Amino acid sequence: MKKNSLAPLLLAAAVAALCVSSAKAAGVVNIYSYRQPELIQPLLDLFTKKTGIATRMIYADKGLVERLGQEGPLSPADLLLTADVGRLADATSKGLGQPVIDASITSKIPPNLRSPDNQWFGLTLRGRVVYASQTRVAQNAISYEDLADPKWKGKICTRPGDHPYNLGLIASMIGARGRDATKAWLTGLKANLAIKPSGTDRSQAQSIFAGECDLALGNTYYVGLMATNDKEPEQKDWAKAIKIIFPNSPQMSTNVNISGMLLTKAAPDKDNAIQLMEFLASDEAQVAYAALNFEYPANPAVPPAPIVASWGTLPRDHINLGDIAKYQKDAADLVDETGFNN
Repeated sequence: MKKNSLAPLLLAAAVAALCVSSAKAAGVVNIYSYRQPELIQPLLDLFTKKTGIATRMIYADKGLVERLGQEGPLSPADLLLTADVGRLADATSKGLGQPVIDASITSKIPPNLRSPDNQWFGLTLRGRVVYASQTRVAQNAISYEDLADPKWKGKICTRPGDHPYNLGLIASMIGARGRDATKAWLTGLKANLAIKPSGTDRSQAQSIFAGECDLALGNTYYVGLMATNDKEPEQKDWAKAIKIIFPNSPQMSTNVNISGMLLTKAAPDKDNAIQLMEFLASDEAQVAYAALNFEYPANPAVPPAPIVASWGTLPRDHINLGDIAKYQKDAADLVDETGFNN
């Protein structure tokens, strides 16, 4: 081959190498997400627009922590996003995360909404509240303990007890009242159910609308999602049929859960992943994320969206959510022991 015939090949190789180098410099943050793409992708797009750092997301409603464990040090995931604290605590207990000591994050996220060693951080909050019929329930105050009162026999609906949202509530009750008291409460709550635990939080509101029950357990943000659902306008009627009551008692205020983030132990692109974490904790992202999902910002200095503020003030318990997460197994055991889902 003549010497000058090598020039095009060498030029092509140089251009290819430059493209690879530039792509590597720009970075790609790989995300495993339990959060539905439509609830997080707009923020990821904004992050990319601001920084030039791309993101790739794999979504699943179960099994991502197990996948991280199976992949071990070869995992491509940099960041784990979840819709509950239980999975963050589970990943941490299995050694799948690493600490992030970053003042721009810790100054925004209160200590009780992050792990003591800064392996995971809350991003948004939602309350596990009582949905009450606007027309059939006169009272505007209630406690979780009240839900076991026989006066509500045949009047309460909920999704299955072993769903992460209910497990979080039961675990919180164990932390506040102890295991025996929680078992008695769960037994009383089961006796008051109108129908077998099933469905989603939205379907609990639908059941109240249909007159199947007067009270239900549900997360705050679903009310916003229903009230603004133009694709399925019947859900607007479900939202109008209910009012939100924030449970409170001397022993236990409204159970709070979080969406959150964790830097994986493997994290191939650690530096860019931390940039994304810093962005998600920023005031700009806190406002946008909370408004997008009808949740409360984890940063107490950032106000909620107007529709969320209209529901009332979410009582913020200062118990560290990581302390509550350790009761998750006990909570699951109690669901089985009481036959709650049967």
